[in-house]
Amino acid sequence: MAKKNPVVLIHGYSDKGVSFLPWRNVLLQNGYADKDIHICSYRSLTNEVTIKDIAEGFDRALRKRPGLEDVHQPFDAIVHSTGMLVIRSWLSTYQERRGRLKRIVALAPATHGSPLAHKGRGFLGAVFKGNRESGPDFLEAGDLVLDGLELGSRFTWDLTHKDLLCDEPFYSRGKESPYVFILCGTEGYGGIRHLAREEGSDGTVRWAGCSLDTRKITLNLARDPAMSADVKAHRANSRDIEAIGALPMPFWPIAGKNHGTIVSEPDGPLVDLVLRALSVEEPDEFDKWQEAADAATKEARAKLERWQQFVVRVMDERQDPVRDFHIELFTRGADGDRRAIDFDADVHLYRADPSFRCFHISHDRLLKDWGGVVPDNLWVRLIASSGSELVGFHGVNSSRIREDGTGMDPEGVWDAELPLPETFGDHGVTLFHPFTTTFVEVTVNRDPMPFATDPNRICIFGLDWKG
Repeated sequence: MAKKNPVVLIHGYSDKGVSFLPWRNVLLQNGYADKDIHICSYRSLTNEVTIKDIAEGFDRALRKRPGLEDVHQPFDAIVHSTGMLVIRSWLSTYQERRGRLKRIVALAPATHGSPLAHKGRGFLGAVFKGNRESGPDFLEAGDLVLDGLELGSRFTWDLTHKDLLCDEPFYSRGKESPYVFILCGTEGYGGIRHLAREEGSDGTVRWAGCSLDTRKITLNLARDPAMSADVKAHRANSRDIEAIGALPMPFWPIAGKNHGTIVSEPDGPLVDLVLRALSVEEPDEFDKWQEAADAATKEARAKLERWQQFVVRVMDERQDPVRDFHIELFTRGADGDRRAIDFDADVHLYRADPSFRCFHISHDRLLKDWGGVVPDNLWVRLIASSGSELVGFHGVNSSRIREDGTGMDPEGVWDAELPLPETFGDHGVTLFHPFTTTFVEVTVNRDPMPFATDPNRICIFGLDWKG
């Protein structure tokens, strides 16, 4: 029988540790000693506190907690919602922390943010979710925490590149890596709170935004005469975390639970899966847990509409943000006819920097529109604006530059376009993966206007310039 590690329980945004009392009782009833169950609470509703601050506060609290004060003491974590970002931020800050955390059980985790985060900043957000305790933070809603929780945030982009889209993903089958188990409810809230629920979610987090099964696609649309033929041939590339050794970490749907009841009403298969997860010690046991989770959730998964998130970042060749753009997927027929795909029906622009955007699409609706088959002639095209007539954006296959490169085409609209391969990179990555988040990084040129060989309007040689 596996040795029982101490278990740390970490709540979500606008919550307190007391919400985990039902799970504490489950653990007590299943052989855990009271001294080995550690429920923490943290401030999420103070405007000056970030998720990174909470993670470092968590580390300080660990060092003072009896039973956890030894920096070599292994422990497991059960996290809810924003708690997933707290534990990931804690884990990824210092190398020595990686060997200490053995298992992460994530209940409805906000792994890639929440569609409600940007709605919590206004006055109504402060009234319904804000800090009502007296003091200087009265009616604050935790602006910086919500910024990190926002869909497409810079925080979640950077964190994912730090712990997943890196040379050695933090979650693997090695001894210095935690096993990860992700469970999320299939239902939304009842009563008036159901008005805030969006499709493809448990009322607060998206099914596609829970999983740590992540991949990244890079689209280099920039024109560069010095670019090698090899680079040009690989303008569309990818990174697949499973191909570089990461654990499979899908989301497992729990029928009948929503974002709240997955914590407040633990029972049935949910409890069975969590307890079994806390006993996994070896890779083969992890694989068997995955098989058990698949069997326990297969019926619930079959009833779900299949959604996917794309977090898109557009930048210029100097890696500066392109904040005003429109990106479109389309099919191109043999006769040249173009048909746009409904890719941006549900898109969120990250408020602090709209060069980051989150797109939410339904696979089932796209496939219905395509007659059940993904087309093999997908293209991507982009329009971007600097807001000035002095500077503009362009890229490969631009319709705004004459084919001979001698000047601008006044009739041109699209700044760049590129055919997409059926698979990206060396690992056979495809564009569509239901119940996951795919990161897409797009690069275009930013140049003085007009483009090509015409004199530009920003800098010339001579003494008689009237600019």
